[in-house]
Amino acid sequence: MASAAVQLLGFLLSFLGMVGTLITTILPHWRRTAHVGTNILTAVSYLKGLWMECVWHSTGIYQCQIYRSLLALPRDLQAARALMVISCLLSGVACACAVVGMKCTRCAKGTPAKTTFAVLGGVLFLLAGLLCMVAVSWTTNDVVQNFYNPLLPSGMKFEIGQALYLGFISSSLSLIGGTLLCLSCQDEAPSRPYQAQPRAGTATAPAYRPPDAYKDNRPPSATSASHNGYRLNDYV
Repeated sequence: MASAAVQLLGFLLSFLGMVGTLITTILPHWRRTAHVGTNILTAVSYLKGLWMECVWHSTGIYQCQIYRSLLALPRDLQAARALMVISCLLSGVACACAVVGMKCTRCAKGTPAKTTFAVLGGVLFLLAGLLCMVAVSWTTNDVVQNFYNPLLPSGMKFEIGQALYLGFISSSLSLIGGTLLCLSCQDEAPSRPYQAQPRAGTATAPAYRPPDAYKDNRPPSATSASHNGYRLNDYV
C-alpha cells in the first residue's frame, strides 16, 4: 500500500512537470528586456522565446511574430528548441508507461510487465527532466553572460524571463517524480515454494535384523519345532 502511494505521488509530480515543460516550451518569456541605464522607463518591452518574439506596449497590447527562418536562428536557440521538444515527447511517452505500470490501474494487472512499465516511465521522466534542465540552464547562462558583457549596448541586454523559472521548477518536478516511480518499483525477492526439511533431532528407523533362529540358514531343531506345535513326522 505504501509503494502504491509513492507511485501515485511520483506520477502526480511528474505530470505537473510535464505540463510545466509544455508551457515553458510554448511561452515567449525566455528573455525580456533589461531595464538598465537609459532604459529604466520605457513604453515598450521585448520578449524572446523559442518560437517567437513579442513586443509589449505600455497600453497593454501584445504583438508577436514567429521566427521565419530556422537556419537563421542562433545555434543555442536551435539546441534549446530541440532539447525542449524531445523533453516534451519523452514526458508524454513516460506518462503513458507510468499509467500502465501503476498499481492503482487495471492495465496488465498481475503480470511482470506492469513493474517494467512503471520503471520505464520513471526513467523516461528522469531523462525528460534532465533535457529540460539542460535547455533552461544553457539559456540562463547565455543571458547572464550577455548581461554582464561591458561591450554589449544596454539596449541589447536581456534578463531572465518567467519561462526559465518555470522550466527550472518543471524539470525539478520531473526529476523528483521519476525518482519516486523508480524507487517504488524495486523488485522484491521471489517467493520460493515451501519444502519440508527433516528435523535435526528426528531418529531414523533401525536397520532390520533377522531373528537368531534364522541365522546361517540353519533348519530348526526337532526340539524347537515340537515346542512350537509342529511335528516333523507330519511332513516326512
